[in-house]
Amino acid sequence: MKIAFVGKGGSGKTTLSSLFIRHLAAEGAPVVAVDADINQHLGAALGLDEAEAAALPAMGEHLRLIKDHLRGSNPRIASADTMIKTTPPGEGSRLLRVQEDNPVYDACARPVELDGGTIRLMVTGPFTDADLGVACYHSKTGAVELCLNHLVDGPGEYVVVDMTAGSDSFASGMFTRFDMTFLVAEPTRKGVSVYRQYKEYARDFGVALRVVGNKVQGPDDLDFLRAEVGDDLLVTVGHSDWVRAMEKGRPPRFAALEESNRLALRTLREAADATYERRDWERYTRQMVHFHLKNAQSWGNERTGADLAAQVDPGFVLGESVTAGA
Repeated sequence: MKIAFVGKGGSGKTTLSSLFIRHLAAEGAPVVAVDADINQHLGAALGLDEAEAAALPAMGEHLRLIKDHLRGSNPRIASADTMIKTTPPGEGSRLLRVQEDNPVYDACARPVELDGGTIRLMVTGPFTDADLGVACYHSKTGAVELCLNHLVDGPGEYVVVDMTAGSDSFASGMFTRFDMTFLVAEPTRKGVSVYRQYKEYARDFGVALRVVGNKVQGPDDLDFLRAEVGDDLLVTVGHSDWVRAMEKGRPPRFAALEESNRLALRTLREAADATYERRDWERYTRQMVHFHLKNAQSWGNERTGADLAAQVDPGFVLGESVTAGA
């Protein structure tokens, strides 16, 4: 299952995404975690120290390798130079699987040992001084979107992406790449304003969106969220001594997490798993092509000097039964 955590800055989405990843690992589930937030805090939230987090390879620095691998023998893609972040797979493309070894994982993923299991962690890389004035952060997340376009995952497998804050996720089609999107919202007007914006933007794309109330301290907070987000409110999370210790760099064993928060994480997994039966690979592929054609016309054709619409394989539908190309 492909799962995104979104929310305004400071809402606690990185903390909650890291708790969810720990929960999956503790239950033995295979997990690929991706930090696509401009602030790049997921590694630290998963227990890496500053030096370990800084040493994680940035996906953007290996974009050529990613493109070369995914292109495979697809005859519609003349070279990696003509691939952009939205390029869809077709006959001959190589696909990514959660439980496999491949050159993309070798270059961009690093194992992180958590209580009960090991996950793969990938990061977009931080926004650097060299990027100032010449690049937007979405140029960093292009590698993530390209990988998601070529990723096939099955039941019981998880790709968890900590997305950039606010509504910046809508600067590309990546918001449609997920089976479930968890929007983390505090019980404040600003907290629910991001929810309303996300809900409006995602309305026409069939995005499965549920709200996780965070920093909920009592009945008034709960009533506020229920009134503002209605049935989209899935679960709430309150104060956690375990999280406070984790943020100080001294996390206890994950089994010591408060029972109420463990139940909340279980609810998140059940909600994500329930979307599997509603998967629509044809719609998923159609949306992929939709955003690719928009990007091609807007800037891609001019930048690459190629007609990127020709990359679309009209008979190809991504799905679990598709075999990767050579």
